[in-house]
Amino acid sequence: MTKRRWKKFLPVYVMALPGLAYLFINNYLPLLGMIIAFKRLDFTKGILGSPWAGFGNFKYLFATRDAFTITRNTILYNLAFIVIGTILAIFVAILLNEIRDKMTSRLFQGVLLIPFLMSMVVVGNLVYAFLSSDTGLINNSILKPLGIPAISWYMEGKLWPFILVIVNEWKTIGFTMVIYLSGIVGISSEYYESAKIDGASKWKQITNITIPLLTPTVITLTLLNIGKIFYSDFGLFYQVTRNSGILYNFTETIDVYVYNALMKNGNFAMSSAASVYQSIVGFILIVSANAAIRKISRNQALF
Repeated sequence: MTKRRWKKFLPVYVMALPGLAYLFINNYLPLLGMIIAFKRLDFTKGILGSPWAGFGNFKYLFATRDAFTITRNTILYNLAFIVIGTILAIFVAILLNEIRDKMTSRLFQGVLLIPFLMSMVVVGNLVYAFLSSDTGLINNSILKPLGIPAISWYMEGKLWPFILVIVNEWKTIGFTMVIYLSGIVGISSEYYESAKIDGASKWKQITNITIPLLTPTVITLTLLNIGKIFYSDFGLFYQVTRNSGILYNFTETIDVYVYNALMKNGNFAMSSAASVYQSIVGFILIVSANAAIRKISRNQALF
């Protein structure tokens, strides 16, 4: 029986091999590079031949103010993206579901998905076209006609938390909205028909039928996002801000710090230590979030 089952599923295993090979090469093989975080890297001796530094690279990282800044920025931005993104995506999905004309609904879905398909390089240039001090659309076409002095957007760090949240939601809401819209479409129309017969308003239908039935999808996506809460969209924080040093206190995240430590300072060990720190905390967060969900509802936990 075992041999028969093996032969039966052999084509499936063969089809899965390319994906498994990619997963191993792209996600697991690079884990060997974690050793760099614990080395005093000397290129003349190689990675394995370099002397051990123990936790020296981590001590240096946490001794600087950068550790607090990049941790704070990464977590707070991602929390804002999760909360605001979830609310907006569900809101837009509900609105699109109310459009009965299929062509119009598809048109709006396509328009909302276009930003998601754009490269962050393109998005960064678009944002610059709006915010440039000299030629920007906002300064020249909105503020000047109103008699308001031009703003040096790339010098004003306090404005960028709002700018980055707006840009991120504009770019990603289309994809998240599609997921929630598919969940809403899958809800049986019988629930809504029964609610209408009972005299329930549209708001009551949304709060008592749509949102409760979307809860499993919301929990799953939230858990997945919490797992990435210690990671940031490198393109968003590097390309959109144009890697302006003046803005670092408000815009530098762990990913940008690792890149700058590697490319500008050539500090491979420090960048590796920051990456290991990022991975460990991310793992702890997703396990903790899943444990909290498991206590509330065991069936809705990921594991």
